[in-house]
Amino acid sequence: MIINIALQPALPFTVTLLLLLLFARFLGEVFERFGQPAMIGEIMAGFILGPSLLGVVHFSGEISVLSELGVFLLIVLAGMEIRPEDVRNSVRGKSLFIAVLGFIIPMIFGLMIGLILQLDWLLTLFISLCISITALPVSVRILMDLGKLNTDIGQKIISAAIFNDVISLLILGIILDSRSADSNLTSLLLSVFITTVKVGLFIALMFFAYKVFRLATSRIPMIQASLEKLLVFLKGKESLFALIIVFVLIFASVSEVLGLHFIIGAFFGAMLLNRDFLGGENFEKVKSTTSGITMGFLAPIFFAAMGIQFNVQSITNIWLLVLVLIASFSSKIIGGYYGGRLAGLNKQEATTLGIGLNARGIMELVIANIALQNGLIDISVYSILVVMGIITTLSSPFLLKRSFARLDNKLLQ
Repeated sequence: MIINIALQPALPFTVTLLLLLLFARFLGEVFERFGQPAMIGEIMAGFILGPSLLGVVHFSGEISVLSELGVFLLIVLAGMEIRPEDVRNSVRGKSLFIAVLGFIIPMIFGLMIGLILQLDWLLTLFISLCISITALPVSVRILMDLGKLNTDIGQKIISAAIFNDVISLLILGIILDSRSADSNLTSLLLSVFITTVKVGLFIALMFFAYKVFRLATSRIPMIQASLEKLLVFLKGKESLFALIIVFVLIFASVSEVLGLHFIIGAFFGAMLLNRDFLGGENFEKVKSTTSGITMGFLAPIFFAAMGIQFNVQSITNIWLLVLVLIASFSSKIIGGYYGGRLAGLNKQEATTLGIGLNARGIMELVIANIALQNGLIDISVYSILVVMGIITTLSSPFLLKRSFARLDNKLLQ
């Protein structure tokens, strides 16, 4: 969910889409030729074509829909690559320090900005939330481009990103519910309790689904045989892909009904569809179809849309921009580093982890958009948060690639 901060496009949508996809794929290929993730070139394509430079392409409702589809399928693709056991293990025991410190320390930095600039407490809280977020879709794409998604560090980054997003959306729900409630303490506590129950219910549902699928693994041959019979019965093309999307959409819908963002439910739903459950051949078919649609079309549009929304002319509070950028960079790396050290990682591993938590992007923009729609921030603050999301997203692949290279060199020594 990304807000339209520009004029409606003068060009027909098909021409706009053609230009956006062409430039995104071209610059993505250029950056890959130089050994960098394609997403950097895709964001730059939107920046060049958007209002900040050429002004040829403007954000629209159609681009917003395609961007959300890109996020959805990117999450599906990532979820299929990660086993629930890996995520569970990476936040158990000392690993929980990573998720907690990776969220609390950025929150403290954000609150300090509010104190320094004497901002309204509600505005301060929203800025702090946006600084504390690690964007799950962006982190997934960076790690996939670097080939590090299934490494131990990569899984810890993903797990911390999920934790941060869930906590951020919980706090956001509490703020919005509290804002509509009466000002007395009883109404506030009731609002907090209801929102917390929603999150608890979602977690319980995901845990139940996980247990059901674990029990089902003892009957995998029978399940796979039933799936093959169903696919033979269905005459439509790509029936398996359709069934998988429906399955994941159920989880995404449950997530949204309970007040959480759809990507959280989609991610957990996709994780249940592993290679053992679907069968090797079916798994590869679904993965190939999903990857083709996502990486070839929708993901480039999503990242280009981030570049389109950057409009430097709307930024008026330079001090706030500077402090937000400093806080967003330093706090995540510090939080990830010390969380990693407490979790037993060495210095280079902890540094890599902190850098990997630094990308913001879609989830930060989601919260900023909700705040803008509810009149809690103005367009200037929104633009600052967009700049922060784009710059942290652009810089993270460069820094993370170098940090992983240093880590790999140390392991080889």
